[in-house]
Amino acid sequence: MIRLVLAAMLLSLVGTGYVYADTKDVYTIRGISVDETAPSVIEAREKAMGAARLAAARQLINKITLASDRAAAGGIPVDSALAARFTAAVDVEEETAGAGRYRGKLAVVLNPQTVRAHLDSLKVPYLDAQAPLALVVPVASSSLQSAWTTAFGDRNRGALVPTVTATYGTYTAFSTWSDISPEATPQNARRGILAELQGRDGAWRVVVSTVTPIGTESVGATPPAATLEAAADAVATLMDESWKQASIIRDGSRTDVSASVLFTSLVEWNTLRGALARSPLVSDFRTKAVAREGAVVTFSYAGDENRLRNDLIQRGVTLAREQDELTLRSAVSTSVLQ
Repeated sequence: MIRLVLAAMLLSLVGTGYVYADTKDVYTIRGISVDETAPSVIEAREKAMGAARLAAARQLINKITLASDRAAAGGIPVDSALAARFTAAVDVEEETAGAGRYRGKLAVVLNPQTVRAHLDSLKVPYLDAQAPLALVVPVASSSLQSAWTTAFGDRNRGALVPTVTATYGTYTAFSTWSDISPEATPQNARRGILAELQGRDGAWRVVVSTVTPIGTESVGATPPAATLEAAADAVATLMDESWKQASIIRDGSRTDVSASVLFTSLVEWNTLRGALARSPLVSDFRTKAVAREGAVVTFSYAGDENRLRNDLIQRGVTLAREQDELTLRSAVSTSVLQ
């Protein structure tokens, strides 16, 4: 049993809550290509802005909802007026204008409150909380390894499952967390995503698995893709869809619990409480008391305990029942001890 000290004694260090990650990346759609003509450049530019707003709104709806839920609602039509309501800002990434023509790439920032209110009014469940950062590990034959790694780019920050790309180390489809963690941990990545390239030019497919301190779990395989870039995009889509399937909350029922959090340092404590506070399944997170070796927290969670356990392990946290009490620990510390 943890010997507890009143949380008030450490409020200046730990607080009672946790700041949620900024949702701007999720609600920003980048790289929208536009090419519009009109009697004047100003009119062409306005047409391009309108086209970008419409494209961004539709992409965002598809990004944060599941196709099955959209179909069950009879579709989610988005017209120019609704897209304009959704839009908070339009930023220019590239542009060329002249002779009544406007071409470029635009980024559109959408308003979370407006989008959420619209989906709530349609009773369509959605997920706009990002998964914890992951290290994507491209695996291919030696002749394709460099090109396959390049296809992912450096990072994928706007995805529901944001990633950074592994650039050093010799990885295989059988690499474990101990192999991956030296590159993942310094970048604050809590898990790895193995992306094993198979097939041939014009028909690439990728076998995808997640790697955590407790083991490797298969996610699935992507459909055939014509290029390596398209195959890398398919990996991102597969991971996003898997994250939505695992994390979308479909009812309002919640389980209220008290749990012990065991840690070895203040840094580890901050990581553990951050994992809880950021989980889309968790709400009303509170720190009740803190001691040198652990803390007592309370929170509510959606779904069943196993679903919560699976979510937390993706964040580097283990959840177990000990003497009929919930106990949380760092999965990294646990794996080191084993």
